[in-house]
This record gives sequence, structure tokens and C-alpha cells, in this order.
Amino acid sequence: MTGRPTPALLPAPLRGWLGPIGGLAALLVVALGVLYADDRRPGTVDARIWAAVEGVRSPWRSGALATDFLGEPVGAAVLVAVAVTGCLLLRCPRAAVLVVVGPGLAVGATKLLKPLVGRTIHGDGNLSYPSGHTAFLTALALAVALVATGRLGLGRMTGTVLVLASALVAGAAMGWAQVVLGAHYPTDVLGGWCTALAAVPATAWLVDGAADRVAGRSADQADAGRPDRC
Repeated sequence: MTGRPTPALLPAPLRGWLGPIGGLAALLVVALGVLYADDRRPGTVDARIWAAVEGVRSPWRSGALATDFLGEPVGAAVLVAVAVTGCLLLRCPRAAVLVVVGPGLAVGATKLLKPLVGRTIHGDGNLSYPSGHTAFLTALALAVALVATGRLGLGRMTGTVLVLASALVAGAAMGWAQVVLGAHYPTDVLGGWCTALAAVPATAWLVDGAADRVAGRSADQADAGRPDRC
């Protein structure tokens, strides 16, 4: 035992901000799902944004394709593997769990929601809401930012800004790519972004709780094995 505590994935100062934000994000996911249930056309906002980005050519389209690849199985696996390796090199096993489970749950949630909402794009077989690509990259960025916040010991305001800025940049990049490529409506992208905002902080809280319980049991067993001293 080194006596050095393991940094929490969701530090107490951040819970007061990220908890309510995650709750609001979950409500927005549900609200958009109800609004666009069984829809086969872009909404008013969707159509305006599509009109603004229509006809994007290289090198911007090439950049969109490269960004989209990061959400495909191979690209996503590479990103997660790099993140896990970094966490293990830093000797943060609970962080390694978060960068796998957090994005996994976010993407899993989008897969469950798509048939429930039933929104389609470019044909009845293409379920679109919410965007799994956007949820994945946003969730991974959130997870990495939470790990960095704990490792650096950032305070409530700085940590919250870092986490939300990371989510915004990652979500905006992948969302832009999905809209430019015509793979998703802009509101699908928003739904995917909000799914990640709801899933990752909750996952971090659960992983912290499980890891702390395991550490507590290990400490109790170690204490029980020590001989009594006068």
C-alpha cells in the first residue's frame, strides 16, 4: 500500500455541474426522439443547416471522410486502444475501464434508441436518430478529459470547462462530418452529442463507486491479515 489515493474519475467538485447537465441532456435526447419519431424528412432547422453545407468539396469533404472513419469500427477501435494504453501507462486501471465502457454505453444507447424512435434518412432501412458516430467521439473525448481533470487536480470551474470544451470540439467535428456527408440530420447529431453527455458522467460515477468498494474490501482484508500489536 502506497497510501496515495487514486484520482476519482468524477471528482466531487464536478458532480454538481455534470450531474444536472447530464440529466438535461438525457431529457433533450428523449424530447427530440419524441419530436422526430417515425420522421422521414429533415426538420426546418435540419433543412437550413443542410442548405448551408451543401456542395462542400475537397479538401473539406476529405476531412469529413477522415473524421467519419474515426467513428467506424476500425477507427474507433484504434482510438480506444490508444486511450486504454495511455491509461495503463499512467497506472490508472479505472480510467482504462472508463474509456472503454463510457463510449460503449453511449453507442449502445444510440443503437437501442434508433429502432424505438424510427427516424430514417435516405430510405426506410437507414435509422438515423441519434447519431452513433457523434456519440462515440464525444464520449471518448469526455472520458479522456475527465481522466485529465483528475490527474491534474483541476478545480470545479477549470475542470468543467475542460470537460465541456472537449465534448463540444469532438461533437462538433464529428457532427459536421456526418451532416456534410449526408449521413445524419443535424438534430440526429445533437441527439448523439447529448447521449454522450448523459452516459459518460454516469458511467464515471458508477466506475468510481465500484472501484472504491473493491479497494475498501482489499484494505479490510489486508488489515485483517496483520498481526495484532500491543
